[in-house]
Amino acid sequence: MKFFVTGGAGFIGSAFVRMLLDSSTSWSGAAAQRPSLVVNFDKLTYAGNLENLAPVATDARYRFVHGDICDAALVNQTIAEAQPDVIVNFAAESHVDRSILSPAPVFETNLRGTFTLLEAARTHQTPRFLHVSTDEVYGSIPAPQDADENYPLRASSPYSASKAGSDLLALSYFVTYGMPVMVTRASNNYGPYQFPEKLIPLMISNAIEDKPLPIYGDGMQVRDWLYVDDHCRAILSVIERGRAGEIYNIGGSRALPNLEVVECILDTLGKPRSLMQTVKDRPGHDRRYALSTEKLLRETGWRAQMPFEAGLRATIDWYRGNAAWIARVKSGEYQNYYQRNYANRAT
Repeated sequence: MKFFVTGGAGFIGSAFVRMLLDSSTSWSGAAAQRPSLVVNFDKLTYAGNLENLAPVATDARYRFVHGDICDAALVNQTIAEAQPDVIVNFAAESHVDRSILSPAPVFETNLRGTFTLLEAARTHQTPRFLHVSTDEVYGSIPAPQDADENYPLRASSPYSASKAGSDLLALSYFVTYGMPVMVTRASNNYGPYQFPEKLIPLMISNAIEDKPLPIYGDGMQVRDWLYVDDHCRAILSVIERGRAGEIYNIGGSRALPNLEVVECILDTLGKPRSLMQTVKDRPGHDRRYALSTEKLLRETGWRAQMPFEAGLRATIDWYRGNAAWIARVKSGEYQNYYQRNYANRAT
């Protein structure tokens, strides 16, 4: 198989590329299923980092293309040359806080970029197209409900609205053109190499440096946590066994309040809880996310394997051992963003 992976230098995308090229990865099909080519197409915005691909950079099956998914000419040229069996679209502006500060980029990349990829896939008759999305498109889920794939879309932020729109756009290409499109919606990911703007890597990196840990509101927002390698295995299972035109939820089945997660990080690092600092809540902050993954289990047999406590310890250990990586990604633009987002939130 030949893969065209967009956003493959980001957190989840790079984990997926590494998994594709790992000889220990389990494939349900014959040996011929193993990738003969993995094209990583990435714009290298602030969260894209080729250091994440260092373990596979010299693999003869790996190819990096520096490009924007909104660039139709380059997208079409690359797909025409690679002739992939599957396109996996990770490329996205994916941070809620950034989408609140500057909404335009999320709609440009997440909607126009997805449209550009779909049109290229239609032109070149790519056999499979998997669009990677988020549980945030469902909005806040009242307890004790879990959102299945038919739950109403109630996006609360520019980011989640752009992803909901791109999901519908992708699915419309199945209905209208018969394109073999599938959509996955995952809960909150965590693990090594994650850019330290999301909750877990932000709290780990700040705690390591004995800096304040900004807690939105009362910290009781509930999120379901999914280890990144489990997410990548789920995507692979959908590619191998999923049905065209379908949506598949991917969750870790471990929902916890943010405050409890942060306390666990501090306790593991041996840092005082006094480092936690309450800040003004995010506008439109969803209170609870919760996914039903019964469909994914029923149709592919996938289950999350990494227990949260073990995954969190492994993630903390990785950040402890990669201080230079953290320092590099937190320099320059990151400092400007951090100042813009948190400077006026003190309560």
